Amino acid sequence: MHPSPEPADRLLALGHQLIEIHLWLREELARLRESLDPGADPDRGALRSLRAHCLTFCAALTRHHTGEDAGAFRVLAEEAPELRPVLDELARDHRIVDGIVRRVEELVADPPGGDPAATDRVRAELDGLGALLGSHFTYEERKLVGALDALRGRAGDTEKLFGVAPPAW
Repeated sequence: MHPSPEPADRLLALGHQLIEIHLWLREELARLRESLDPGADPDRGALRSLRAHCLTFCAALTRHHTGEDAGAFRVLAEEAPELRPVLDELARDHRIVDGIVRRVEELVADPPGGDPAATDRVRAELDGLGALLGSHFTYEERKLVGALDALRGRAGDTEKLFGVAPPAW
């Protein structure tokens, strides 16, 4: 369990807060994906739980990327214009991720139930999402953490910049 940093600490280490958010999103996606593994309980309660967890994860991921586009990326484009090509590339990734998230939401709106092909489609979309997010998060962290830490809180808090607050661990 990680200690919850004081608000001033959060403002001094924005890049590290981004990493914490990415770790949390990776863990949530892994849990969601595991719920579809063979042997997972396919009863109605489990399907409702899958749908709720999926929609919660998808909403958090969308909030995070929307928040970055409107918050951190806008601020970094002003403060570090040399990062604009990187920010544009990351924003393009966000649009691709959004398309996958929409497909996943459509698939779980009509839960797979006992249909193995439907479960396989959800699993395949989540696997693709996981692969894309893995490379996206790694690239984003490598390119932006230092620039975010250099802001030292001038640009606002983590929720304003990243769309979600870091987990309380």
